Amino acid sequence: MSGTVGGPAGGGAAGDDRSWDCPILHVDMDAFFASVALRDRPDLQDVPAAVGGGHRGVVLSANYAARAYGVRGGMPGVRARRLCPQLVSVPGDHAAFSSVSTALREIFRRVTPLVEMASLDEAFLDVRGSTRLLGSPRTIAELVRATVQEEQRITCSAGVAPTVSVAKLASRRAKPDGVVVVPPEEVVDFLHGLDVGELYGVGDSTARKLRRIGLTTVRQLAHAPFEEVRGAVGTAAARQLQVLAWGRDRSQLHERRGPQEPDRSMGAQRTFARDLTARADVLREVLALAERVTRRLRAGGVAGRTVVLTVRYTDFTTLTRSKALPEPTDVTQEVYVAAVALHDALRQGRSGGRAGAALRLVGVRVEGLVPSTRVQRQRVLGEREHGWSDVDRAADRAGARFGSGAVRPATLLPGADRARRAKS
Repeated sequence: MSGTVGGPAGGGAAGDDRSWDCPILHVDMDAFFASVALRDRPDLQDVPAAVGGGHRGVVLSANYAARAYGVRGGMPGVRARRLCPQLVSVPGDHAAFSSVSTALREIFRRVTPLVEMASLDEAFLDVRGSTRLLGSPRTIAELVRATVQEEQRITCSAGVAPTVSVAKLASRRAKPDGVVVVPPEEVVDFLHGLDVGELYGVGDSTARKLRRIGLTTVRQLAHAPFEEVRGAVGTAAARQLQVLAWGRDRSQLHERRGPQEPDRSMGAQRTFARDLTARADVLREVLALAERVTRRLRAGGVAGRTVVLTVRYTDFTTLTRSKALPEPTDVTQEVYVAAVALHDALRQGRSGGRAGAALRLVGVRVEGLVPSTRVQRQRVLGEREHGWSDVDRAADRAGARFGSGAVRPATLLPGADRARRAKS
């Protein structure tokens, strides 16, 4: 699904993109917990399934096949199976949920540093500073969705709008797996056609109070006398609700993390178009990932002490191994060398790995981040005055002036892989 409110699905192509005045994106995963739990279960993709809900448990999340029967998160498993007798219950993997959530945040921050995480599986993004490089907000939303699909193998929906609350409501309309744009001139019509219970921030209790005084639509709420609304929900709530009913809420985001509280980790991963077997091919991807991660570390003014390598084999078995460094680093070569050691151990059949097995995904992550200002690197007697750290920073300066990737390792230059193959 992809469209602009008031227009046909699939509208908003390059020549009809009305998202330029919509700097706020709300990106929401589709059935997040179920999608993560089932992504390595192709046999259950079209079967009604839920995370949790077994025996006397409560359903944590249901896939869309189960939702068609009325199964919802928070529902007792007994009731869920009454609605859908063929429902399959699968256990939740909270470590996987947390890991995917961290990876999602990193995808968002590749697009913009202005990210406000609303929960494990949803976030608001302010992309007004990214349009010059990446295109319109709608284009950026599609880029984010494609990246989530490629790297995490789950889908998400995005709302693109001038304000936070409207973007949130637009992403609901986009579900599942779509984008909806609400241009500024269409905000009022979009909101006023909604049931009052759909308005952002209105819970069941508030909705009941509003309906009790005859306000069943957002349009009625917007035009109701303030005193009438205040009598039902109180002064503060009435003022906020009537602001939301006209789509005049905030258009600025509030980052949830202060400058002295860096992310616990930064990473990147890539799913290959074809499975990779040759060590040289895999290490080329590892280097590209290490370069991407360390560039973000330096931009964020942080360094990390633990390098983590993730590999996924062709049967979707996923292994993660880590290596602690003597001191925190943001140096590409140091992260790369550690990741190569982890890869080679797995490739040789050690650390639980499979000797010479083909890979469909590789990821590199740096954990245990601290501000770079806290890192005091110990000089080694006889070492060169200028090392890999200086190379990285020179490349960063070139990138800032001439564009990302202006200076890169020769191995990663276009055509380098073909040249290497020709020589071998």
